[in-house]
Amino acid sequence: MTRWPKSYPLAFIIALLALVPVGVLIGLASDTAELFDAHNLKVLTNTLLLMILTVLGSVLIGVPLALITAYVQVRWRKLWLVILAAPLAMPSYIGAFTLYAAFGPGGEIDNLLGIPTPSINGLAGATLVMTLYSYPFVMLTTRASLLSLDTSLVNAARTLGMSLAACLWRVVLPRAVTGIAAGASLVALYTLSDFGTPAIMRLDTFTRVIFVEYNAFGLSQAAMLSLQLLVIVGLVLFLESRVKGNQEKPGRHLSLWPDGWQKALMFLLITPVTLLAIALPLLVFGVWLVREGTGGFDFSYAWNSTHASLLAALFAVILAIPVALAAIAGRAGRWMERVTYLGFGVPGIVMGTALVYIGLQLPFLYQTLGLLVIAYVLRFLPLAVGSVRSTAEGLDPSLVKAARLLGASPREAFQRVTLPLTLRGMVAGAALVFLEAMRELPATLMLGPTGFETLATYLWRVYEAGYFGRAAIPGLILVLMSALGLALMLSGERRAEFDVTEDRHH
Repeated sequence: MTRWPKSYPLAFIIALLALVPVGVLIGLASDTAELFDAHNLKVLTNTLLLMILTVLGSVLIGVPLALITAYVQVRWRKLWLVILAAPLAMPSYIGAFTLYAAFGPGGEIDNLLGIPTPSINGLAGATLVMTLYSYPFVMLTTRASLLSLDTSLVNAARTLGMSLAACLWRVVLPRAVTGIAAGASLVALYTLSDFGTPAIMRLDTFTRVIFVEYNAFGLSQAAMLSLQLLVIVGLVLFLESRVKGNQEKPGRHLSLWPDGWQKALMFLLITPVTLLAIALPLLVFGVWLVREGTGGFDFSYAWNSTHASLLAALFAVILAIPVALAAIAGRAGRWMERVTYLGFGVPGIVMGTALVYIGLQLPFLYQTLGLLVIAYVLRFLPLAVGSVRSTAEGLDPSLVKAARLLGASPREAFQRVTLPLTLRGMVAGAALVFLEAMRELPATLMLGPTGFETLATYLWRVYEAGYFGRAAIPGLILVLMSALGLALMLSGERRAEFDVTEDRHH
Protein backbone atom coordinates (compact mmCIF):
# COMPACT_ATOMS: atom_id res chain seq x y z
CA MET A 1 0.00 0.00 0.00
CA THR A 2 1.40 3.40 -1.02
CA ARG A 3 1.97 5.78 1.88
CA TRP A 4 0.81 9.33 1.27
CA PRO A 5 3.22 12.13 2.19
CA LYS A 6 2.37 13.84 5.49
CA SER A 7 1.81 17.15 3.68
CA TYR A 8 -1.17 15.74 1.72
CA PRO A 9 -3.93 16.03 4.39
CA LEU A 10 -3.15 19.69 5.09
CA ALA A 11 -2.82 20.47 1.37
CA PHE A 12 -6.17 18.76 0.73
CA ILE A 13 -7.91 20.87 3.40
CA ILE A 14 -6.37 24.08 1.98
CA ALA A 15 -7.51 23.10 -1.53
CA LEU A 16 -11.05 22.57 -0.25
CA LEU A 17 -10.99 26.02 1.35
CA ALA A 18 -10.04 27.50 -2.03
CA LEU A 19 -13.21 25.96 -3.51
CA VAL A 20 -15.53 27.43 -0.85
CA PRO A 21 -16.12 30.82 -2.60
CA VAL A 22 -17.23 29.13 -5.82
CA GLY A 23 -19.57 26.82 -3.94
CA VAL A 24 -21.07 29.78 -2.10
CA LEU A 25 -21.66 31.66 -5.37
CA ILE A 26 -23.41 28.65 -6.92
CA GLY A 27 -25.71 28.40 -3.91
CA LEU A 28 -26.48 32.12 -3.97
CA ALA A 29 -27.05 32.26 -7.72
CA SER A 30 -29.62 29.45 -7.55
CA ASP A 31 -32.07 31.99 -6.08
CA THR A 32 -31.91 34.11 -9.25
CA ALA A 33 -34.23 33.25 -12.11
CA GLU A 34 -32.80 35.63 -14.70
CA LEU A 35 -29.64 34.44 -16.39
CA PHE A 36 -29.38 36.71 -19.43
CA ASP A 37 -31.64 39.73 -19.64
CA ALA A 38 -31.01 42.71 -21.93
CA HIS A 39 -28.87 44.50 -19.36
CA ASN A 40 -26.78 41.39 -18.66
CA LEU A 41 -26.12 40.97 -22.37
CA LYS A 42 -24.93 44.57 -22.57
CA VAL A 43 -22.63 43.99 -19.59
CA LEU A 44 -21.32 40.80 -21.20
CA THR A 45 -20.69 42.63 -24.48
CA ASN A 46 -18.85 45.48 -22.76
CA THR A 47 -16.71 43.05 -20.76
CA LEU A 48 -15.76 40.96 -23.78
CA LEU A 49 -15.04 44.03 -25.93
CA LEU A 50 -12.82 45.54 -23.22
CA MET A 51 -10.95 42.26 -22.83
CA ILE A 52 -10.45 41.66 -26.56
CA LEU A 53 -9.42 45.25 -27.35
CA THR A 54 -7.02 45.36 -24.39
CA VAL A 55 -5.41 42.07 -25.40
CA LEU A 56 -5.00 43.30 -28.99
CA GLY A 57 -3.53 46.62 -27.85
CA SER A 58 -1.17 44.93 -25.39
CA VAL A 59 0.08 42.49 -28.04
CA LEU A 60 0.58 45.28 -30.59
CA ILE A 61 2.67 47.23 -28.07
CA GLY A 62 4.22 44.42 -26.02
CA VAL A 63 5.57 42.19 -28.81
CA PRO A 64 7.60 44.92 -30.60
CA LEU A 65 8.95 46.10 -27.25
CA ALA A 66 9.90 42.51 -26.39
CA LEU A 67 11.86 42.27 -29.65
CA ILE A 68 13.58 45.58 -28.90
CA THR A 69 14.56 44.74 -25.31
CA ALA A 70 15.64 41.19 -26.19
CA TYR A 71 17.63 41.69 -29.38
CA VAL A 72 18.39 45.35 -30.12
CA GLN A 73 21.78 46.56 -28.92
CA VAL A 74 21.44 50.12 -27.62
CA ARG A 75 22.98 52.03 -24.75
CA TRP A 76 21.41 51.57 -21.30
CA ARG A 77 19.44 48.47 -22.35
CA LYS A 78 18.69 47.50 -18.73
CA LEU A 79 17.41 50.99 -17.99
CA TRP A 80 15.06 50.82 -20.99
CA LEU A 81 13.74 47.48 -19.74
CA VAL A 82 13.00 48.96 -16.32
CA ILE A 83 11.28 52.02 -17.85
CA LEU A 84 9.14 49.90 -20.18
CA ALA A 85 8.15 47.51 -17.38
CA ALA A 86 7.43 50.42 -14.99
CA PRO A 87 3.64 50.55 -15.69
CA LEU A 88 3.39 47.34 -13.65
CA ALA A 89 4.45 49.46 -10.67
CA MET A 90 1.24 51.46 -10.86
CA PRO A 91 -2.20 49.94 -10.16
CA SER A 92 -4.42 50.53 -13.16
CA TYR A 93 -7.06 52.31 -11.08
CA ILE A 94 -4.46 54.95 -10.18
CA GLY A 95 -3.70 55.43 -13.86
CA ALA A 96 -7.40 55.65 -14.64
CA PHE A 97 -7.91 58.17 -11.83
CA THR A 98 -5.10 60.48 -12.95
CA LEU A 99 -5.82 60.26 -16.69
CA TYR A 100 -9.52 60.90 -16.06
CA ALA A 101 -8.56 63.98 -14.03
CA ALA A 102 -5.94 65.19 -16.54
CA PHE A 103 -7.97 65.08 -19.76
CA GLY A 104 -11.20 66.68 -20.87
CA PRO A 105 -12.66 70.18 -20.38
CA GLY A 106 -11.62 71.48 -16.97
CA GLY A 107 -8.98 68.77 -16.60
CA GLU A 108 -5.50 69.40 -15.26
CA ILE A 109 -3.98 69.79 -18.76
CA ASP A 110 -6.66 72.33 -19.66
CA ASN A 111 -6.26 74.21 -16.37
CA LEU A 112 -2.46 74.36 -16.34
CA LEU A 113 -1.57 74.65 -20.03
CA GLY A 114 -4.78 75.93 -21.56
CA ILE A 115 -4.70 73.10 -24.09
CA PRO A 116 -8.16 71.58 -24.74
CA THR A 117 -8.12 67.79 -24.72
CA PRO A 118 -10.82 65.17 -25.27
CA SER A 119 -12.32 63.42 -22.28
CA ILE A 120 -11.15 59.89 -21.51
CA ASN A 121 -14.03 57.63 -20.50
CA GLY A 122 -16.25 54.83 -21.72
CA LEU A 123 -14.97 51.83 -23.64
CA ALA A 124 -12.23 53.81 -25.45
CA GLY A 125 -10.91 55.29 -22.21
CA ALA A 126 -11.00 51.99 -20.33
CA THR A 127 -9.23 50.22 -23.21
CA LEU A 128 -6.51 52.88 -23.32
CA VAL A 129 -5.88 52.68 -19.58
CA MET A 130 -5.94 48.87 -19.40
CA THR A 131 -3.59 48.61 -22.38
CA LEU A 132 -1.11 51.08 -20.89
CA TYR A 133 -0.93 49.14 -17.63
CA SER A 134 -1.05 45.58 -18.92
CA TYR A 135 1.18 45.51 -22.04
CA PRO A 136 4.26 44.73 -19.84
CA PHE A 137 2.77 41.28 -19.18
CA VAL A 138 3.05 40.52 -22.91
CA MET A 139 6.43 42.23 -23.19
CA LEU A 140 8.03 40.28 -20.34
CA THR A 141 6.65 36.82 -21.19
CA THR A 142 7.45 37.26 -24.90
CA ARG A 143 10.93 38.54 -24.07
CA ALA A 144 11.57 35.47 -21.91
CA SER A 145 10.59 33.24 -24.85
CA LEU A 146 12.75 35.20 -27.30
CA LEU A 147 15.80 34.94 -25.05
CA SER A 148 15.44 31.16 -24.96
CA LEU A 149 15.40 30.72 -28.75
CA ASP A 150 18.24 29.37 -30.86
CA THR A 151 18.75 31.95 -33.60
CA SER A 152 20.58 29.64 -36.01
CA LEU A 153 17.39 29.42 -38.10
CA VAL A 154 17.38 33.20 -38.44
CA ASN A 155 20.95 33.15 -39.70
CA ALA A 156 20.04 30.41 -42.19
CA ALA A 157 17.03 32.38 -43.43
CA ARG A 158 19.13 35.53 -43.84
CA THR A 159 21.71 33.53 -45.80
CA LEU A 160 18.93 32.41 -48.15
CA GLY A 161 18.00 36.04 -48.82
CA MET A 162 15.09 36.64 -46.45
CA SER A 163 14.85 40.17 -45.05
CA LEU A 164 15.25 40.80 -41.33
CA ALA A 165 11.59 41.85 -40.95
CA ALA A 166 10.45 38.67 -42.70
CA CYS A 167 12.74 36.58 -40.48
CA LEU A 168 11.29 38.10 -37.34
CA TRP A 169 7.72 37.62 -38.59
CA ARG A 170 8.03 34.13 -40.11
CA VAL A 171 10.82 32.51 -38.08
CA VAL A 172 11.14 34.14 -34.67
CA LEU A 173 7.61 35.10 -33.58
CA PRO A 174 5.95 31.72 -34.40
CA ARG A 175 8.46 30.07 -32.05
CA ALA A 176 7.64 32.59 -29.30
CA VAL A 177 3.89 31.99 -29.52
CA THR A 178 3.79 30.34 -26.07
CA GLY A 179 5.21 33.46 -24.43
CA ILE A 180 2.84 35.71 -26.39
CA ALA A 181 -0.14 33.55 -25.41
CA ALA A 182 0.93 33.49 -21.76
CA GLY A 183 1.18 37.28 -21.71
CA ALA A 184 -2.11 37.70 -23.55
CA SER A 185 -3.89 35.41 -21.05
CA LEU A 186 -2.46 37.43 -18.15
CA VAL A 187 -3.74 40.61 -19.79
CA ALA A 188 -7.18 39.05 -20.32
CA LEU A 189 -7.40 37.88 -16.70
CA TYR A 190 -6.18 41.24 -15.41
CA THR A 191 -8.76 43.06 -17.53
CA LEU A 192 -11.58 40.78 -16.41
CA SER A 193 -10.69 41.17 -12.73
CA ASP A 194 -10.13 44.94 -12.71
CA PHE A 195 -12.80 46.94 -10.95
CA GLY A 196 -11.37 50.44 -10.55
CA THR A 197 -10.73 51.28 -14.20
CA PRO A 198 -14.20 50.43 -15.60
CA ALA A 199 -15.81 52.12 -12.60
CA ILE A 200 -13.81 55.34 -13.03
CA MET A 201 -14.33 55.28 -16.79
CA ARG A 202 -18.08 54.69 -16.27
CA LEU A 203 -18.17 51.50 -18.32
CA ASP A 204 -20.63 48.82 -17.21
CA THR A 205 -18.56 45.64 -17.06
CA PHE A 206 -19.17 42.65 -14.79
CA THR A 207 -16.96 43.99 -12.01
CA ARG A 208 -18.66 47.39 -11.87
CA VAL A 209 -22.20 45.97 -12.05
CA ILE A 210 -21.45 43.32 -9.40
CA PHE A 211 -20.39 46.12 -7.04
CA VAL A 212 -23.55 48.10 -7.82
CA GLU A 213 -25.70 45.03 -7.11
CA TYR A 214 -23.84 44.42 -3.85
CA ASN A 215 -24.47 48.01 -2.72
CA ALA A 216 -28.14 47.57 -3.62
CA PHE A 217 -28.29 44.42 -1.43
CA GLY A 218 -28.75 42.24 -4.51
CA LEU A 219 -26.38 39.44 -3.44
CA SER A 220 -28.12 36.78 -5.52
CA GLN A 221 -27.85 38.84 -8.71
CA ALA A 222 -24.25 39.73 -7.85
CA ALA A 223 -23.51 36.01 -7.43
CA MET A 224 -25.07 35.18 -10.81
CA LEU A 225 -22.97 37.88 -12.51
CA SER A 226 -19.89 36.61 -10.66
CA LEU A 227 -20.41 33.08 -11.96
CA GLN A 228 -20.79 34.40 -15.50
CA LEU A 229 -17.51 36.24 -15.08
CA LEU A 230 -15.86 33.08 -13.75
CA VAL A 231 -17.01 31.19 -16.86
CA ILE A 232 -15.17 33.72 -19.03
CA VAL A 233 -12.09 33.42 -16.79
CA GLY A 234 -12.20 29.63 -17.17
CA LEU A 235 -12.51 29.95 -20.96
CA VAL A 236 -9.44 32.21 -21.09
CA LEU A 237 -7.42 29.72 -19.04
CA PHE A 238 -8.58 26.84 -21.26
CA LEU A 239 -7.65 28.65 -24.48
CA GLU A 240 -4.21 29.53 -23.11
CA SER A 241 -3.61 25.90 -22.13
CA ARG A 242 -4.28 24.78 -25.74
CA VAL A 243 -1.43 26.88 -27.14
CA LYS A 244 1.61 24.68 -27.64
CA GLY A 245 5.06 26.05 -28.30
CA ASN A 246 8.27 24.52 -29.53
CA GLN A 247 10.73 23.13 -27.00
CA GLU A 248 14.30 23.84 -28.02
CA LYS A 249 17.66 24.33 -26.41
CA PRO A 250 18.93 27.91 -26.17
CA GLY A 251 21.58 28.69 -28.72
CA ARG A 252 23.41 31.73 -29.94
CA HIS A 253 21.83 35.06 -28.96
CA LEU A 254 20.56 37.30 -31.77
CA SER A 255 21.98 40.83 -31.75
CA LEU A 256 20.56 43.66 -33.85
CA TRP A 257 22.37 46.98 -34.32
CA PRO A 258 19.91 49.72 -35.35
CA ASP A 259 20.80 52.67 -37.54
CA GLY A 260 19.67 56.26 -36.98
CA TRP A 261 16.16 56.10 -38.44
CA GLN A 262 15.46 52.78 -36.70
CA LYS A 263 16.43 54.35 -33.36
CA ALA A 264 14.07 57.25 -34.10
CA LEU A 265 11.26 54.79 -34.91
CA MET A 266 11.82 52.96 -31.61
CA PHE A 267 11.79 56.28 -29.76
CA LEU A 268 8.45 57.18 -31.39
CA LEU A 269 7.02 53.87 -30.17
CA ILE A 270 8.36 54.14 -26.62
CA THR A 271 7.75 57.83 -25.84
CA PRO A 272 3.91 58.07 -25.94
CA VAL A 273 3.55 54.89 -23.90
CA THR A 274 5.90 55.97 -21.11
CA LEU A 275 4.58 59.54 -21.06
CA LEU A 276 0.94 58.46 -20.66
CA ALA A 277 1.51 55.49 -18.36
CA ILE A 278 4.18 56.86 -15.99
CA ALA A 279 5.15 60.51 -16.48
CA LEU A 280 1.66 62.04 -16.67
CA PRO A 281 0.21 60.31 -13.56
CA LEU A 282 3.28 61.21 -11.50
CA LEU A 283 3.08 64.81 -12.70
CA VAL A 284 -0.60 64.99 -11.80
CA PHE A 285 0.15 63.65 -8.32
CA GLY A 286 2.95 66.21 -8.04
CA VAL A 287 0.60 69.05 -8.97
CA TRP A 288 -1.96 67.89 -6.41
CA LEU A 289 0.72 67.54 -3.74
CA VAL A 290 1.98 71.10 -4.32
CA ARG A 291 -1.56 72.49 -4.48
CA GLU A 292 -3.05 70.81 -1.42
CA GLY A 293 -0.14 69.39 0.58
CA THR A 294 -1.12 66.36 2.65
CA GLY A 295 -4.78 67.34 2.17
CA GLY A 296 -5.86 66.06 5.58
CA PHE A 297 -4.49 62.59 4.86
CA ASP A 298 -4.38 60.40 7.97
CA PHE A 299 -1.31 58.18 7.98
CA SER A 300 -3.22 55.57 9.96
CA TYR A 301 -4.62 54.53 6.56
CA ALA A 302 -1.11 53.49 5.56
CA TRP A 303 -0.79 51.52 8.79
CA ASN A 304 -4.14 49.80 8.16
CA SER A 305 -2.97 48.72 4.70
CA THR A 306 0.36 47.53 6.07
CA HIS A 307 -1.17 45.68 9.03
CA ALA A 308 -3.76 43.76 6.96
CA SER A 309 -1.24 42.98 4.21
CA LEU A 310 1.38 41.72 6.67
CA LEU A 311 -1.16 39.36 8.26
CA ALA A 312 -2.17 38.10 4.81
CA ALA A 313 1.47 37.55 3.81
CA LEU A 314 2.21 35.63 7.03
CA PHE A 315 -0.78 33.30 6.79
CA ALA A 316 -0.34 32.81 3.04
CA VAL A 317 3.23 31.57 3.51
CA ILE A 318 2.21 29.26 6.37
CA LEU A 319 -0.51 27.70 4.18
CA ALA A 320 1.76 27.62 1.12
CA ILE A 321 4.34 25.33 2.73
CA PRO A 322 2.25 22.12 2.87
CA VAL A 323 0.73 22.81 -0.56
CA ALA A 324 4.17 23.33 -2.15
CA LEU A 325 5.62 20.21 -0.49
CA ALA A 326 2.59 18.15 -1.58
CA ALA A 327 2.99 19.41 -5.17
CA ILE A 328 6.61 18.26 -5.18
CA ALA A 329 5.72 14.89 -3.63
CA GLY A 330 3.37 13.57 -6.31
CA ARG A 331 0.60 13.94 -8.86
CA ALA A 332 -2.20 14.18 -6.29
CA GLY A 333 -0.33 17.04 -4.63
CA ARG A 334 0.00 18.83 -7.96
CA TRP A 335 -3.78 18.68 -8.43
CA MET A 336 -4.24 20.16 -4.96
CA GLU A 337 -1.86 22.95 -5.89
CA ARG A 338 -3.82 23.68 -9.07
CA VAL A 339 -7.04 23.95 -7.09
CA THR A 340 -5.49 26.63 -4.86
CA TYR A 341 -4.59 28.57 -8.02
CA LEU A 342 -8.32 29.05 -8.57
CA GLY A 343 -8.22 31.90 -6.07
CA PHE A 344 -5.85 33.92 -8.22
CA GLY A 345 -8.21 33.55 -11.16
CA VAL A 346 -11.17 34.74 -9.09
CA PRO A 347 -11.49 38.54 -9.38
CA GLY A 348 -11.45 40.43 -6.10
CA ILE A 349 -15.04 41.59 -6.60
CA VAL A 350 -16.16 37.96 -6.97
CA MET A 351 -14.21 36.83 -3.91
CA GLY A 352 -15.74 39.73 -1.98
CA THR A 353 -19.29 38.74 -3.00
CA ALA A 354 -18.81 35.15 -1.80
CA LEU A 355 -17.19 36.11 1.49
CA VAL A 356 -19.80 38.78 2.26
CA TYR A 357 -22.40 35.99 2.25
CA ILE A 358 -20.23 33.82 4.49
CA GLY A 359 -19.85 36.78 6.84
CA LEU A 360 -23.63 37.23 6.96
CA GLN A 361 -24.02 33.58 7.96
CA LEU A 362 -21.23 33.84 10.54
CA PRO A 363 -21.82 37.17 12.32
CA PHE A 364 -18.60 36.90 14.34
CA LEU A 365 -16.73 37.22 11.01
CA TYR A 366 -18.85 39.87 9.28
CA GLN A 367 -16.98 43.14 8.66
CA THR A 368 -13.93 42.01 10.63
CA LEU A 369 -10.26 42.26 9.79
CA GLY A 370 -10.12 38.47 9.90
CA LEU A 371 -12.55 38.09 6.99
CA LEU A 372 -10.60 40.65 4.95
CA VAL A 373 -7.35 38.76 5.60
CA ILE A 374 -9.04 35.50 4.55
CA ALA A 375 -9.99 37.14 1.24
CA TYR A 376 -6.40 38.28 0.69
CA VAL A 377 -5.02 34.83 1.52
CA LEU A 378 -7.45 32.97 -0.76
CA ARG A 379 -6.75 35.37 -3.62
CA PHE A 380 -2.97 35.58 -3.40
CA LEU A 381 -2.02 32.19 -1.94
CA PRO A 382 -0.76 31.00 -5.36
CA LEU A 383 1.96 33.69 -5.29
CA ALA A 384 3.33 32.23 -2.06
CA VAL A 385 2.90 28.63 -3.25
CA GLY A 386 4.80 29.32 -6.47
CA SER A 387 7.71 30.98 -4.69
CA VAL A 388 8.03 28.29 -2.02
CA ARG A 389 7.70 25.46 -4.52
CA SER A 390 10.28 26.87 -6.96
CA THR A 391 12.79 27.20 -4.10
CA ALA A 392 12.01 23.79 -2.59
CA GLU A 393 12.34 22.05 -5.97
CA GLY A 394 15.92 23.28 -6.20
CA LEU A 395 16.97 21.62 -2.96
CA ASP A 396 19.28 18.62 -3.02
CA PRO A 397 17.19 15.71 -1.61
CA SER A 398 20.36 14.04 -0.35
CA LEU A 399 20.55 16.69 2.39
CA VAL A 400 17.26 15.54 3.92
CA LYS A 401 18.27 11.88 3.50
CA ALA A 402 21.56 12.57 5.25
CA ALA A 403 19.72 14.20 8.15
CA ARG A 404 17.43 11.17 8.45
CA LEU A 405 20.38 8.78 8.39
CA LEU A 406 21.95 10.76 11.22
CA GLY A 407 18.88 10.12 13.36
CA ALA A 408 16.71 13.18 12.72
CA SER A 409 12.96 12.67 12.69
CA PRO A 410 10.96 13.90 9.65
CA ARG A 411 9.91 16.98 11.66
CA GLU A 412 13.50 17.72 12.72
CA ALA A 413 14.73 17.26 9.13
CA PHE A 414 12.09 19.73 7.93
CA GLN A 415 12.83 22.27 10.66
CA ARG A 416 16.63 22.09 10.43
CA VAL A 417 17.20 21.44 6.70
CA THR A 418 14.19 22.11 4.45
CA LEU A 419 12.81 25.17 6.23
CA PRO A 420 16.06 27.22 6.37
CA LEU A 421 16.91 26.41 2.75
CA THR A 422 13.46 27.45 1.48
CA LEU A 423 13.43 30.65 3.54
CA ARG A 424 14.33 32.81 0.53
CA GLY A 425 11.31 31.55 -1.39
CA MET A 426 9.08 32.15 1.61
CA VAL A 427 10.28 35.73 1.96
CA ALA A 428 9.80 36.39 -1.78
CA GLY A 429 6.31 34.86 -1.71
CA ALA A 430 5.36 36.85 1.38
CA ALA A 431 6.59 40.05 -0.26
CA LEU A 432 4.49 39.45 -3.36
CA VAL A 433 1.36 38.66 -1.31
CA PHE A 434 1.97 41.77 0.81
CA LEU A 435 2.26 44.04 -2.21
CA GLU A 436 -0.78 42.62 -4.00
CA ALA A 437 -2.86 42.91 -0.82
CA MET A 438 -1.80 46.55 -0.47
CA ARG A 439 -3.18 47.24 -3.97
CA GLU A 440 -6.42 45.24 -3.70
CA LEU A 441 -9.43 47.54 -4.03
CA PRO A 442 -12.81 45.78 -4.53
CA ALA A 443 -12.42 43.05 -1.90
CA THR A 444 -11.25 45.68 0.61
CA LEU A 445 -14.23 47.92 -0.15
CA MET A 446 -16.65 45.04 0.39
CA LEU A 447 -15.06 43.27 3.37
CA GLY A 448 -13.18 45.92 5.34
CA PRO A 449 -14.42 46.60 8.89
CA THR A 450 -16.56 49.70 9.40
CA GLY A 451 -14.28 52.75 9.55
CA PHE A 452 -11.28 50.67 8.41
CA GLU A 453 -9.76 52.81 5.65
CA THR A 454 -6.76 51.65 3.61
CA LEU A 455 -4.72 53.47 0.99
CA ALA A 456 -6.72 51.85 -1.81
CA THR A 457 -10.14 52.52 -0.29
CA TYR A 458 -9.19 56.10 0.65
CA LEU A 459 -8.29 56.72 -3.00
CA TRP A 460 -11.69 55.41 -3.99
CA ARG A 461 -13.49 57.60 -1.45
CA VAL A 462 -11.79 60.80 -2.59
CA TYR A 463 -12.57 59.91 -6.22
CA GLU A 464 -16.25 59.41 -5.37
CA ALA A 465 -16.34 62.67 -3.40
CA GLY A 466 -14.53 64.60 -6.17
CA TYR A 467 -11.64 65.67 -3.89
CA PHE A 468 -9.00 64.60 -6.38
CA GLY A 469 -6.18 66.59 -4.81
CA ARG A 470 -6.31 64.45 -1.68
CA ALA A 471 -5.25 61.39 -3.67
CA ALA A 472 -1.61 62.48 -4.02
CA ILE A 473 -0.17 61.01 -0.82
CA PRO A 474 -1.91 57.59 -0.87
CA GLY A 475 -1.35 57.31 -4.62
CA LEU A 476 2.37 57.98 -4.37
CA ILE A 477 2.72 55.55 -1.44
CA LEU A 478 0.97 52.81 -3.42
CA VAL A 479 3.16 53.48 -6.45
CA LEU A 480 6.28 53.25 -4.28
CA MET A 481 5.17 49.95 -2.72
CA SER A 482 4.24 48.56 -6.13
CA ALA A 483 7.67 49.56 -7.44
CA LEU A 484 9.20 47.26 -4.82
CA GLY A 485 7.15 44.39 -6.26
CA LEU A 486 8.35 45.26 -9.77
CA ALA A 487 11.95 45.23 -8.52
CA LEU A 488 11.39 41.71 -7.15
CA MET A 489 9.95 40.59 -10.48
CA LEU A 490 12.75 42.07 -12.58
CA SER A 491 15.44 40.70 -10.26
CA GLY A 492 13.96 37.24 -10.83
CA GLU A 493 13.87 37.91 -14.58
CA ARG A 494 17.54 38.93 -14.52
CA ARG A 495 18.45 35.77 -12.60
CA ALA A 496 16.60 33.68 -15.17
CA GLU A 497 18.40 35.49 -17.99
CA PHE A 498 21.73 34.88 -16.23
CA ASP A 499 20.90 31.16 -15.93
CA VAL A 500 20.12 30.99 -19.65
CA THR A 501 23.41 32.71 -20.45
CA GLU A 502 25.31 30.27 -18.25
CA ASP A 503 23.62 27.33 -20.00
CA ARG A 504 24.73 28.72 -23.35
CA HIS A 505 28.32 28.99 -22.18
CA HIS A 506 28.29 25.41 -20.88
